Amino acid sequence: MYIEQAYKGLTDAWRYIVGGAIIFFAWQILGAIPLMAGIFINMDGFENFPSDISGMVALLGNNLFLFLMLISFALGLIGVFISSKYLHKLSIKNLTTTRKKIDWKRFCFIFLLWGGITTGMVLLDYYYITPENYVFNFQLKPFLILLVIGIFLLPLQTSFEEYAFRGYGMHFLGTLCKNRWVPLIITSVAFGLMHILNPEVEKLGYIIMVYYIGTGFFLGIITLMDEGLELALGFHFANNLFTALLVTTDWTVLQTDSILKDISDPSEMVITEIIVPVLVVFPILLFILSKKYKWTNWKDKLFGPVVEPTKEDYKILED
Repeated sequence: MYIEQAYKGLTDAWRYIVGGAIIFFAWQILGAIPLMAGIFINMDGFENFPSDISGMVALLGNNLFLFLMLISFALGLIGVFISSKYLHKLSIKNLTTTRKKIDWKRFCFIFLLWGGITTGMVLLDYYYITPENYVFNFQLKPFLILLVIGIFLLPLQTSFEEYAFRGYGMHFLGTLCKNRWVPLIITSVAFGLMHILNPEVEKLGYIIMVYYIGTGFFLGIITLMDEGLELALGFHFANNLFTALLVTTDWTVLQTDSILKDISDPSEMVITEIIVPVLVVFPILLFILSKKYKWTNWKDKLFGPVVEPTKEDYKILED
């Protein structure tokens, strides 16, 4: 099973603590340098240092801000891979999946499925349901730059979050607590709390945390049930890419040169953007994926014990 992949490497708790420090340093300290440098170069005097994301976007422009922000996640991802390889002696493949090789068909299936659903819902809303909530925002040159950034840098951001939470975090907590439900709960809540400083929280209130934590649970469940990160990686990339390309607002963390701009009142989005995805859409997706990939034994895979293989079983685990 997926968490037991950790036993193909070294699982001492101190290694995860040191690895976590390396990841945090690469992500939050080194990763902040490009964005801070961009701000200092472009601002006129220290007293004009932007106090929030909207101010940074106004100073740098949508695409440059997005590019510089995403660099931090790329460095964080490098930190995860360095920690896994050199501290834990665990390959990227073994951090990713229980299969003999990474299953890119799984990645592509959910990427296309969720990308298609997202596009369909946006177009349906724009053309038929609430067209008054949108303005046409398309400009060819900025959009093409956004497309390049989205294709090459957004997967590094989403992959960092998956490898850090569903990968490294689940391996650490699973081998520490010897069960699956603790890592599922803690990584899902931590994933949600990571977004607590997003401007969406200020606009929508803490109710938006239901969506973030619910998404964390969804990604954690598909990782444990499918015994690999491929589906979580594909879903997360599709979610962020298609959202960035299709719709932007003035109050979200991802402010982009997208095709459409949502000008609706954020307070009216609680049902459609928070409750419906968590309580309706995600369960439907779980049902579809469970049928396609023939998931069974839900109780054991989500709540069962994590057992370290005996010496005789290590070769079986490696096969």
